[in-house]
Amino acid sequence: MAEEMEIPERESMEFDVVIVGAGPAGLSAAIRLKQLNADLSVVVLEKGAEVGAHILSGAVVDPVGINQLLPDWKDDPDHPFKTEVNRDEFFFMTQNGGFRLPNFAMPPLMNNHGNYIVSLGNVCRWLGTRAEALGVEVYPGFAAAEVIYNDAGAVIGVATGDMGLDSDGKPGPNFERGMALLGKYVLIGEGVRGSLAKQLIADFDLGRDSEPQKFGIGLKELWEVKPENHKQGLVQHSFGWPLDSSTGGGSFLYHLEDNMVAVGFVVHLNYKNPYLSPFQEFQRFKTHPKVRGVFDDAKRISYGARAITEGGWQSVPKLVFPGGALIGCSAGFVNVPRIKGSHNAILSGMLAAEKANDALAAGRAGDELTEYDAEWRSGPIGKDLKKVRNAKPLWSKFGTTLGIMAGGFDMWCNTLFGGWSPFGTMSHGKPDYATLEPAAGCTPIDYPKPDGKLTFDRLSSVFLSNTNHSEDQPPHLKVANLDLQKSSALGVYAGPSARYCPAGVYEWVDSDGNAIVGTSTEDAKFVINFQNCVHCKTCDIKDPNQNINWTPPQGGEGPVYSNM
Repeated sequence: MAEEMEIPERESMEFDVVIVGAGPAGLSAAIRLKQLNADLSVVVLEKGAEVGAHILSGAVVDPVGINQLLPDWKDDPDHPFKTEVNRDEFFFMTQNGGFRLPNFAMPPLMNNHGNYIVSLGNVCRWLGTRAEALGVEVYPGFAAAEVIYNDAGAVIGVATGDMGLDSDGKPGPNFERGMALLGKYVLIGEGVRGSLAKQLIADFDLGRDSEPQKFGIGLKELWEVKPENHKQGLVQHSFGWPLDSSTGGGSFLYHLEDNMVAVGFVVHLNYKNPYLSPFQEFQRFKTHPKVRGVFDDAKRISYGARAITEGGWQSVPKLVFPGGALIGCSAGFVNVPRIKGSHNAILSGMLAAEKANDALAAGRAGDELTEYDAEWRSGPIGKDLKKVRNAKPLWSKFGTTLGIMAGGFDMWCNTLFGGWSPFGTMSHGKPDYATLEPAAGCTPIDYPKPDGKLTFDRLSSVFLSNTNHSEDQPPHLKVANLDLQKSSALGVYAGPSARYCPAGVYEWVDSDGNAIVGTSTEDAKFVINFQNCVHCKTCDIKDPNQNINWTPPQGGEGPVYSNM
């Protein structure tokens, strides 16, 4: 019997500040630290193959954050903010029609004029070059897989994942031990439902005084359309069809430069019917008479999907722990009605950086940056989120039509009366994994077959995301209890993972390999095609038993989004 390889000790590197995630929050924190003190040693770890590879957002960006971080950004000829919003439209959709909501009726905070339509991935690529120019060390292709604690329980760093493990989790011929990156402070900016953030929230009970976090799933395609169908600077949002009145969500349609149009759809993950498929609802949306004409003779360029934090003001956990802090979407700073979070991500990265710099200048290390947690609610992030704190719970409580009306009224009150609301601060209720109803009481949804021109299947879509995972490695999607998955997720809820996953990762098949429809568990096998995973984290959020855990795969693997 061959002797097992002895696992070597990790090599380590020491920095003043270690930042996990090269998104808007992480890169802004790194830039701000070096602006404040050029001598600080700062490293940013990014699990994508390159900066921006795993970034996906609509995106219409409020420049308030970038204006503060880089006041001279317009002087940089390489900046990515090329298309300013010049027209802003909101629609309520019915199956065959709909109507436009008057802009004057919308709360002022919903106005997009002065904002920019961008590829957020390209914004991060640009921020990465600005960070490196200041001396920040940026390491793409290195997934932070483990938190490192000292004997007192404080966070002192993170470790990157081991490379070259075989499918059984044992070192293969190309095995490389992960690296330990140690810092006086560690800032976690992994984005929505990051694996380390999830662990830290649990380990330090950071969510004990907040509402459960709420989530949506956002799906997006980038199209090149005919010049006559392109209206650069146009922003359109809608709600209503194809979702029913009890299911929250809506669409976006953004006209960028160069005849490019970003189309996307968001489904709130507190939906009830286990037969619902967010991907299929997105495809249906594109067939609406008010939408489909934009894509006549057009070419689909890219596809991707990503979870979105939707809990807002009342769901933000305690943000600090001994040795570090949560920033950006790891903290949950998305403004749901505005469908924006990157501005708050930048501001949170800057604020955390300023407090970390103050602590380091005072000779501190490894303690809580309490000033960061104490100040965000009274600053621009808190003011942004407090005004919209009831929009999501009102929608969830009263359904789309009444909920949108009540939410609009509430936002007007908050705007006119300095944050006062007749509803106070509402509760979100159940976490999203607890909202599914048993399949026996729900109606299956008959989705039309894709035509390959306007509507598509999931596998051809995943191909456009450039997703790749080596098959000879341990699956990064961990099922804690397969018996529970069969008896409950399939036997009670009809296997919702086969529908909520936007990448075709999960399948329930019988002994002949045929897809199981319904709740039959006889000879059922749960198939996990982890190679398809686009890292949206929906399974980690929506599994009704919290039985699926998303963990980082080998560094650099996953989607490689272009211009998304």
